[in-house]
Amino acid sequence: MAARVRSRLVLGAVLATIALAACGTEEVPQNSLDPAGPIARDIDGLWWLVFWIAAVIFVLVQAALLVSIFRFRARKGDEGRRIRQLHGNTKLEVAWTIAPAVLLAVIAVPTVATLFDIRAEPTGDDVLEINVVGHQWWWEYEYPEFGFFTANELHIPAGRPVNLTMTSDDVIHSFWLPRLNGKRDLVPGRVSNLTLFADEPTPDGEFLWGQCAEFCGLAHADMRLKVKVHDEDGFQAWAAGQAQPAVIPTDGPAAEGWEIFKLVCTACHPVAGTEEAQVRLAPDLTHYGSRSWFAGATFRNTTEHLAAWLRNPGDLKPMAPELNDLAADPPRILGMPNFGLGGAEVDALVALLQSWE
Repeated sequence: MAARVRSRLVLGAVLATIALAACGTEEVPQNSLDPAGPIARDIDGLWWLVFWIAAVIFVLVQAALLVSIFRFRARKGDEGRRIRQLHGNTKLEVAWTIAPAVLLAVIAVPTVATLFDIRAEPTGDDVLEINVVGHQWWWEYEYPEFGFFTANELHIPAGRPVNLTMTSDDVIHSFWLPRLNGKRDLVPGRVSNLTLFADEPTPDGEFLWGQCAEFCGLAHADMRLKVKVHDEDGFQAWAAGQAQPAVIPTDGPAAEGWEIFKLVCTACHPVAGTEEAQVRLAPDLTHYGSRSWFAGATFRNTTEHLAAWLRNPGDLKPMAPELNDLAADPPRILGMPNFGLGGAEVDALVALLQSWE
């Protein structure tokens, strides 16, 4: 009786696991099986090849197991029967040694070929070069061709190879954009490369989603990334706008926000076109108002979210600003502290940041 109960519990657990594995929303933005470019399709094709080979082997093995169980099971009247014992079968042992070796060799050919293809660094005049630096817990992007920096939202053109040259400013991070390519680690003191190639622009207001895939500390889960794919004209227009310096307001709430910004924010945040905000320890805010996401691409860039962030960032994202050390070499930044800003100060900073489009 106890054995029967345990069997039912095990079977129930297995069925529940299968059922829960199928649960999810209709939108699965980080889906490696929904490629949006040729590199991701190569990875997807390799995955399906290995999957179907493994599925066939699984079915054959399980079928042989079931046949053995039911055909050779103990029956009534078998109590005195002696089973013939076999001690080794050379042909069988050679066969089941060679067969897996041949199978693995067959799988190795497309695997190695795909690895070389996706690791190849693109060349040519049409390659867009972007420098990526991973920070705890946000992404910094530099577009050297256009001479500007931005953060968390990556903008690329469709139909062109994009070469990401990547490193880390603190700990190991991993850049993962599953619909365009696989994962690539960002290691302090080392440079790695990742190629992106998108088939077509993303619809208005939509992004390709990615994530830091290497545990990097307290806010690792909130170190996300969003990629906007433009057509060529749209990308050139976006880049030209991003290359312009910030416009410093001279009146109204935004001007009051600039005075507060100079006192509170310029110790870490750079803003192009100003003399005061040139320290590059936190996200570049030159065109903050043009972004759809902030705080490691975790929150929508709305007035409500921005105001809540300025009142107390730790309420939205786990960080460790008490460990910040601006005097260290290099400086250590582990999050934005709560500056105790009042309501009027928050409103003024919101007006300033949203004006920088």
